[in-house]
Amino acid sequence: MKRQVKKESTKLRTALKVLLILATSVLICATTYGIYLTKKAEYAANEAFEADDRENSSKRDEKVKPIEDNVSILFIGVDDSESRGQGADNSRSDALILATLNNKTKTVKTLSIPRDSYVHIPYKGFKDKINHAHAYGGTPATIDTIEELLDIPVDYYVRMNFNAFIDVVNALGGIEIDVPYSFVELDEFENPVIKLEKGLQKLDGSQALALARTRKYDSDIERGKRQQEILKAIAIQAAKPSSILKYDDVIDAVADNMKTNMTFKEMKSFLTYLSSGMPRIDSLALEGADDWSTGVYYYKLNDESLEDTKNILQSHLGVSQTVNMDKDLDNNTAVNDRSNNELSNSIN
Repeated sequence: MKRQVKKESTKLRTALKVLLILATSVLICATTYGIYLTKKAEYAANEAFEADDRENSSKRDEKVKPIEDNVSILFIGVDDSESRGQGADNSRSDALILATLNNKTKTVKTLSIPRDSYVHIPYKGFKDKINHAHAYGGTPATIDTIEELLDIPVDYYVRMNFNAFIDVVNALGGIEIDVPYSFVELDEFENPVIKLEKGLQKLDGSQALALARTRKYDSDIERGKRQQEILKAIAIQAAKPSSILKYDDVIDAVADNMKTNMTFKEMKSFLTYLSSGMPRIDSLALEGADDWSTGVYYYKLNDESLEDTKNILQSHLGVSQTVNMDKDLDNNTAVNDRSNNELSNSIN
């Protein structure tokens, strides 16, 4: 009997040793993978970083610290493909999404700005489509335009081309999204081969891009809402435990196709928003109306909707409103607006 008890005790100790060795091996592998990803992410972030001429936004007294301050991030999607022949610096922005992050509530608000919105562009001194700001003066001109439009600081920006978008979605294994209607759209090579049916489904990168870009079947406002939903779907997919082993490919996807004024240390600060799972993300929209009065299509923003949106974003960031100079601005630029319609046509 004693021999049998001793044998069982030996087996138990052996089993515990094996489990301990396995657990230690898993921990070592996980730690090694974590260190590897961190180093790779740091290298990619350093490659993507570009110095901002501004020490901080002109609407800030000092530079923000994401670990303790409310901040804003402007996401700029550009099409710098060879088929467009525009290049990264001269391309129009195809998507503009502003996100505000409240550090206390750990909530996020996103606003998709219609690309044809008729706004004042400080870089040129007249009104035009907001997506032309990037063609006129790159990222700085786009930031100045949005800061003036919404009367809030733009602390950070992330500029990505369509290759990054496609590769990120593919690296995550696709995203689940509710397609609002059936449609046929061009792919990233300008071929009409993307065919999607209405309903909830998993999309690959090219399909997700087609859904984000199409506007033949609804409007710029609905297009903006889809873009916000797609970004949310990417965030949800990236936060899943099953995606951890895919982060290596995600880093590769953005490494060569993204530019930002965020340092790696600042990027890591935003991980606090995931400390309790996915943060609440509220989507906002700017209402307006189509306008062909000049012979060129513009999207005229509704003043009341714009004012409401500004108040929401200012409150979320905890910043105060500055003096409204819109009326004087309109009077000073009215003549310039009319004389620059031909210039706008040449960029369209």
